[in-house]
Amino acid sequence: MSAADAVDTEHWAGIGALAFVAFALGLPFQRPALFLVALVGVGFSAYARLGDAPPATLSVDRELSDASPTPDDDVTVTVTVENEGSATLPDLRLVDGVPPGLSVTDGTARLGTALRPGKRATFSYTVTTTRGSHEWEPLTAVVRNASGSRERTVEVEAATTLRCLPTLEASSDLPLRGLTTPYSGRVATDVAGSGLEFHSTREYRRGDPLSRVDWNRYARSGELSTVSFREERAATVVLLIDTREAAYRAPDDETPNAVERSVEAAGEAFSALLSTGDRVGIASFGPEECWLAPATGEQHRATARRLFADHPAFSVSPAEGPFYPSISLRRLRRRLPSDAQVVLFSPATDDYIASVAERLDAYGHQLTLISPDPTVDDTAPHRLARLERDTRLRELRSRGIRVVDWGERPLAVELTRATRRWSR
Repeated sequence: MSAADAVDTEHWAGIGALAFVAFALGLPFQRPALFLVALVGVGFSAYARLGDAPPATLSVDRELSDASPTPDDDVTVTVTVENEGSATLPDLRLVDGVPPGLSVTDGTARLGTALRPGKRATFSYTVTTTRGSHEWEPLTAVVRNASGSRERTVEVEAATTLRCLPTLEASSDLPLRGLTTPYSGRVATDVAGSGLEFHSTREYRRGDPLSRVDWNRYARSGELSTVSFREERAATVVLLIDTREAAYRAPDDETPNAVERSVEAAGEAFSALLSTGDRVGIASFGPEECWLAPATGEQHRATARRLFADHPAFSVSPAEGPFYPSISLRRLRRRLPSDAQVVLFSPATDDYIASVAERLDAYGHQLTLISPDPTVDDTAPHRLARLERDTRLRELRSRGIRVVDWGERPLAVELTRATRRWSR
């Protein structure tokens, strides 16, 4: 617990001057009412100077109804403050240190009360959770004397952490492009083999499965031939999230910024890809570096959940520190497997990220851009920013890059519309 020296609040400022003015006016005019006002003013001025703000020795106990919720859950926070000192606190004002990533949706994180020695005061409020690890800041207590003329501020530590892991539930399948691994999966290829879609026929070879013999052709011509199908193989995918300061854009204060939306969408995409047998990894493009190599399995899923929740690269606010984009891009290229395709999550608010998308696609990592739209059209500068972003996305499409312009509708809806457009 840390405390500051007592300071004047200026609560009674001007009372002494008012008393002097009333006395000075009442003396020549012999007005008893003015003498009475001066007397009352002197009394209040003296009262204000009696006593200092008492020192406070406080302890805080903070309880959460659920310390490990899922995103958008409501968690009740109960705070109990005890006066462990020997002095009565006639005017105690408490403000809890709610983490910046949480919003209070019911009740208030403040309390005003008086507290005798050994007594406790309790208040509670409800926060709506967002993904991440949220640590409470110290509770701030402002202690005043009875007149409110002097106060001292006390900060009381009570370590409290709420850890909110994303569920990684898939709302829809993520359409993939042609790059694949040798492992079986769901992406259709031009390779002949076992599968569902007809590819070609060839001469029968000893050991070919009887189920793949073209018996109709044998009945017509007496020649044995084997049917080959288009193989479906697994893909290697890296989900790349733009976490530069330029990506932290939102249309208003109530809407999650584009990085928050990107992390949410990447979580859905990760689950969808993992459930279909694809190898999937995670990377960030920003000051804080995050890299999870493509893999499969439930352990890989658990690792991804922790990264999305706790890694500083995916913080609710921009990371501080220098960022060298060219160096980061070169490091990313060295890490990307040669057969990996990239799904980039970015609001595309500047030309540089568009050039990153073009370069990765040109290097052979077929790229799909999922772009949460943070623009509005309420003012001329905002309309210009929206127009520039639309032009940027059109240019990427013209270069053969798949683009999902994600507005207010659910991502699953936008993916369905985009898939129909790509299949034409």
